[in-house]
Amino acid sequence: MRGRTLDLVLAGSCFAAGGLMFAIGQYQAHYPTLPHALLLLPLAVCCGAMLLRRVSPVASVLVGAAAVAADLWIGPSLATPLVFTQVLYDACVHGRPLLVRVLLTGSVVLSVLTGAVGLVVVRDPRGLAIAVLSALVTVVPVLTGIHVRHHRDQAVAARQLARLAEADRANAVAAERARMARELHDVIANHLSAVAIHATAALSTDLGPDGTRKALTVIRENSVQGLAEMRQLIGYLRDPGSAGDDPSVAGLSGLDGLVGRAERAGLAVDVTVLGEPAELPAGVDRAAFRILQESLTNALKHGSGGRVALSLDYGPAALSLRVRSSLAVRVASVDGAGAGLVGMQERAVQLGGTLSAGPADGHWLVSARLPLVGAA
Repeated sequence: MRGRTLDLVLAGSCFAAGGLMFAIGQYQAHYPTLPHALLLLPLAVCCGAMLLRRVSPVASVLVGAAAVAADLWIGPSLATPLVFTQVLYDACVHGRPLLVRVLLTGSVVLSVLTGAVGLVVVRDPRGLAIAVLSALVTVVPVLTGIHVRHHRDQAVAARQLARLAEADRANAVAAERARMARELHDVIANHLSAVAIHATAALSTDLGPDGTRKALTVIRENSVQGLAEMRQLIGYLRDPGSAGDDPSVAGLSGLDGLVGRAERAGLAVDVTVLGEPAELPAGVDRAAFRILQESLTNALKHGSGGRVALSLDYGPAALSLRVRSSLAVRVASVDGAGAGLVGMQERAVQLGGTLSAGPADGHWLVSARLPLVGAA
């Protein structure tokens, strides 16, 4: 609506300027018998062509060219060709690239032919002046429109690139936040869960001197370990370029320590390794360790006793993990429940693998497959 109003104002202003030129006697008619006011008709048509500059640039050029031809036949004026320069400029700004190429080629050819006819055929030096005037009316506005269109397209492309860059930045921030959320959960929540379980047991029942000492030992071990990993996490957040401070640099080389901590916390863990252990891609190594860590923590928090069967299968194309534990008698609804399962799913999906967790044959089974090819 705003553009339409602007077109009407521009066309009306051009017609008013041409009418002023008509009023002060700037129009000369070839045919005295024609009504003098008829000289304004080509100007009105050319101004009307400006109203089509956005919706149909081709029609705007054709109508404007017809108006200029009629103006030259009735009596050449200055106003109508000037308005036609605006029509050509708008066609180059709003028209298709093919129309722009046609207008540029046509305007150059028209100017050259005008000069050639004036100098060679008619042998009149004024033909050169007519050629220059033709170039001013046709070539100059076309080149100006092309220049403005080029800069406008560059500005649009720059805005699009800026939006894409902002979207990429937002996606990168979201991905990093999700990664750090997983690390916070895996690094801190697991240790705090063990602390909470043993603290609750020590407070709610009489464990005796040995039991209390064992509970306090587990609490201290998990507190110290959690504090150390928290410091690593803070150090990594302050200096992400320091790979040695990244708390996510954990792998299956630390599996023995993980199982040992789980057993000291009260779990009985059976570990089975199938296939020939080999060096794994860093992403698979970290994801496998975190999945096993979360599975053992869930077994400690929600299991109802019994042994936990943990198996690793080193295949040629993928690493398979299975953790089978007892089903929970009752799972308390607490804030953040389920975040660990979501984190395990995300780790597997990011590597192109799969993970399932749920009841199976009277046990809780976590099964994951992490492909080795293409893993980052």
